[in-house]
Amino acid sequence: MSKTATSEVRVLSATGVCGSGFKESSLLAGMARRPHFIGCDAGSTDPGPGPLGAGTTAFPLRSIKRDLRLMLKAALDANVPLLVGSAGTAGGAPHLAAVRDIVLEIAREEGLRFRLALIHAEQDKTYLKKRLSEGRIRPLSPAPKFDADAIDRAERIVGMMGEEPFLEALDHGADVVIAGRASDCAIFAGLPIRLGVAPGLAWHAAKLLECGSAIAVSRPSPDSTFVTFRGDHFDIDALDPNVRCTPQSVAAHALYENADPYRLVESSGVLDLTQASYQAIDARSVRVRGSRFDKAETYTVKLEGSEHVGYQSIVIGSIRDPYIIRQIDDWCDRLRQKLLARVGDVFGDRPVEHLFNIRLYGKDGTMGPLEPERDGPTHELCVVLEVTASTQEIATTIVSLARHQALHLPIPEWSGLITGFACPYSPAYLERGAVYRFCVNHVLAPDHPCEMFPIDYLDVE
Repeated sequence: MSKTATSEVRVLSATGVCGSGFKESSLLAGMARRPHFIGCDAGSTDPGPGPLGAGTTAFPLRSIKRDLRLMLKAALDANVPLLVGSAGTAGGAPHLAAVRDIVLEIAREEGLRFRLALIHAEQDKTYLKKRLSEGRIRPLSPAPKFDADAIDRAERIVGMMGEEPFLEALDHGADVVIAGRASDCAIFAGLPIRLGVAPGLAWHAAKLLECGSAIAVSRPSPDSTFVTFRGDHFDIDALDPNVRCTPQSVAAHALYENADPYRLVESSGVLDLTQASYQAIDARSVRVRGSRFDKAETYTVKLEGSEHVGYQSIVIGSIRDPYIIRQIDDWCDRLRQKLLARVGDVFGDRPVEHLFNIRLYGKDGTMGPLEPERDGPTHELCVVLEVTASTQEIATTIVSLARHQALHLPIPEWSGLITGFACPYSPAYLERGAVYRFCVNHVLAPDHPCEMFPIDYLDVE
């Protein structure tokens, strides 16, 4: 890919996340504008620690394949690169392998030929321990304790790559780049900067592009977005003609997944939006100026890790009795006490470590202690009884005990045996299997931006 400045740089973002879908007509409309490349984010920590720990994808493989097929064919037909980051949701080794297999399957089915680059993001634990001993790893806030034992306990730890590995892959002739965990913005920023776009504009546009049509006023479904860079500005619009972008909708996207709407931290620096301006070009598109990028003194790579904490079983039920609802906090406290005694009866002297949690949807179920509205009336509660233990059998046993205790747990207003807890499923318990938690929220200072991200090349024929 040429490193010379280009008067106009055009970028097509297929969708906010590979597997979420987009209109084929939107992709075709974008290709008609002759983009310099197609980019697509494919992952996130939004689905929680499960995909990273278990090595699974948040979206069905079938839906990922649908989106990749359309992007691959469009990019290869137009002879422009396709860049995909955070493959398979979490971007670890099993995620990258799963997406690689999908790409190769599509190539066989469609008779495609191209040079494929696979950028690995899962980190070698020996390497991490070495960097830790050198003082090259520091915590973000908040962060759990991070030592050699924490590294060993993690199912896997990934590094979030910047733009440099994508550019290295392109320098080695890659037509298609499938990367492990990556900064969402890095997918879109590196190549425009190489082609002469000012870094501030490139990183700001990348922040907007990585979420696809989420920058629009409203969108009926995930879809494609297009950016054109010219000199001191870029223009952005959604590719569905029925979807509008306004200065407010574009500017508001700086609030999304960002603690500070004016500063966005990346491996190589900080995007500064304090002087950014937004101007409507027409009813559907927006022009952006004034974004700045301040280069970091130290290049850092964010680390993400997930560890296995046990197995979980749940019971979902509901309460509609107004007398129970009025005293639901006391009811939950007594249920915890009853269950603890019952576990002692059933397991005897055998020590059973477990975590019992009650989630009340209709009363603080979403935000928990952060819920600001606590006095509103409710006539019905969804109750989720949740047990996490060292084995699935223990978790299921204890949550089944909890269900029975909840079923007939008395309140002072009752006389006789009354059932106040209803379950929609039989059997009532649902086994969730292995569960995980995030165990790393740190950054590592490498010697070189690409040292943590080895690249494999494959000529697909």
